[in-house]
Amino acid sequence: MEFRPVSGNAGTGMCQRGAYEHGCEFTPVASEVCIPSKFLVPLIGFMWHQNLTDCRDISNNHEIETERGTMREPFDLTTLIEPLLNWFKDHARVLPWRNEPTPYRVWVSEIMLQQTRVEAVKPYFDRFLKELPDVAALSDCPEEKLLKLWEGLGYYNRVRNMQIAAQTVMENYHGELPADYEALTKLKGIGHYTAGAIASIAFGIPVPAVDGNVLRVISRVTEDDADIMKASVRTAMEQDLLEIMPGKRAGAFNQALMELGATVCLPNGAPLCEACPWKELCRARKSGRWRELPVKSKAKARRIEEKTVLVIKAEDKVLLHKRANKGLLAGLYEFPNVDGHLKEEEVIIYLKKMGLSPIRLKKLEDSRHIFSHIEWHMTGYAVQIDETEQEYQNMLFVDVKETEEQYPIPAAFSRYMGYMNIRLGNDRYKEE
Repeated sequence: MEFRPVSGNAGTGMCQRGAYEHGCEFTPVASEVCIPSKFLVPLIGFMWHQNLTDCRDISNNHEIETERGTMREPFDLTTLIEPLLNWFKDHARVLPWRNEPTPYRVWVSEIMLQQTRVEAVKPYFDRFLKELPDVAALSDCPEEKLLKLWEGLGYYNRVRNMQIAAQTVMENYHGELPADYEALTKLKGIGHYTAGAIASIAFGIPVPAVDGNVLRVISRVTEDDADIMKASVRTAMEQDLLEIMPGKRAGAFNQALMELGATVCLPNGAPLCEACPWKELCRARKSGRWRELPVKSKAKARRIEEKTVLVIKAEDKVLLHKRANKGLLAGLYEFPNVDGHLKEEEVIIYLKKMGLSPIRLKKLEDSRHIFSHIEWHMTGYAVQIDETEQEYQNMLFVDVKETEEQYPIPAAFSRYMGYMNIRLGNDRYKEE
């Protein structure tokens, strides 16, 4: 454990365990102890904002309350490195982006893996790299083709931001992602985690990559009950890991942390502790508190929106509506829909206002789709009309086959695609 000199108005003095033993000065707290450097900032900050009588006696209980949670006896994170890396050598999954970890491939995989399961990403990754093998191809790709390649993955702004970033890379870095962590963070859509993953895995730069998996495994092994939803907590963990990054094995270390969280220290259900390389080190396992960790404050409740979806068919064509270029699902195509849950007679009135004369009307099943902050509760109707040449604002009749191949449609409408035998995303590539 490293100890560092402390200066400031809090005062300095001789370390209780001997200044010459550790080569440090110390800041007295409730009792005289030597405080490790990783805990100095939150501890001093706490002392200046709280009465010392509010602190727990560190010498007795080894606990103190800080904004990062309950601070227990310091944990030497360096003890985690070798067991984890040895485990990873034997248990790393074979994944397409690991076979050839170029900066571009790592970038694409990390963006795809956000909010998406690994098994779902694999076929998307292969198709995307086949169509857009490098930064230049991504930069020049027509938007509708780009969105179609992403169809089914959701969070379409991710791929839009990737294209903007690719254009920046073409302009400023001659088509090659920069081997610089700070420069990576300045690219559109690349935050600290993605920059850390690219920098460490593709370039070998010793920087952390802290995602949800990493937050969970570190919180459990150290029994840290700080709220991982706070940016300050993530930042503090990044700093802690930065200090112990194994220089020449940074990429393997980051991947191993993610792998442990994805396959052993699971987010839902009981962790597979007996398969964990840290089972003898994990404080949450010893105390039985793994159910409580990580601490995660509740997200704001999603807003409920009711929709009526109209699958309007004229012979072998279906009516599609293109959404606005800004806002939710920007620029994507959808079945016409209206706010609220309409009854059959209300649907007929609405169709007539559109200038359509329905031949048949069929109630379809209800559906629900969850976005980050909104939840759609949908009811649907299949509508058969005579063929029409009439044009509608932002709407067009499209052949079913063309719809499947050319027009990007969000997964929110997947429940209603079956009526028209339209397949989306990965389903388009499944054998009959």
